[in-house]
Amino acid sequence: MEYLNQAPVASIILVITVLTSVLTFSNEEWFGKLMLHPYSVYRGKNVYTVITSGLIHKDWMHLFFNMISYYCFAFTLEGVIGHWQFGLLYVASLILSDMPSVAKHKNDFWYNSLGASGAVSAVIFSYILYDPMASMYIIPFPFPIKAIIFGVLYLVYCNYAAKHSRDNINHDAHMFGALSGVAITLILNPAVAPEFIHKITAGVQSMLH
Repeated sequence: MEYLNQAPVASIILVITVLTSVLTFSNEEWFGKLMLHPYSVYRGKNVYTVITSGLIHKDWMHLFFNMISYYCFAFTLEGVIGHWQFGLLYVASLILSDMPSVAKHKNDFWYNSLGASGAVSAVIFSYILYDPMASMYIIPFPFPIKAIIFGVLYLVYCNYAAKHSRDNINHDAHMFGALSGVAITLILNPAVAPEFIHKITAGVQSMLH
């Protein structure tokens, strides 16, 4: 209940995403209808899938990885930027992160993709802009790492997965989601840019001394 009061938008998104993903694990018909199909979207059909594809996941591991990443950042971020701002950031980034895939695969009838990766990347990198030197414990590392280092590692993993995956997970959306999150955050609060630079500089100087 505390999470619902402090971060209602993040809470609702988390619940809807988990429920939708779990329900479609055992319903192939809905699973197929909710996936992003760039070939159709480019031709003005099933446009809704640019959003619904972010509510479903390939399997439990895919869902867990995205939602644990989301959980670590989303609830704090909503408290920092505001409720409607968080909702705007998430939904807009979800859509924007899919656009490059729509353009890239517009003539590939057999290509589909799914997952909240683009929007989750946006949340992570928006948070990093506000608190780049925050320390956190991330499995499997037995020591705390800085938020900005986690962000870099996250993108490295996503880039590797995009090049080597043979699944329907839209790994390409990670990078574009991250860029969308940064851009939207800067539009909503331009002052975060100099604050980010100051925190990085101060953090590096503190570690060196």
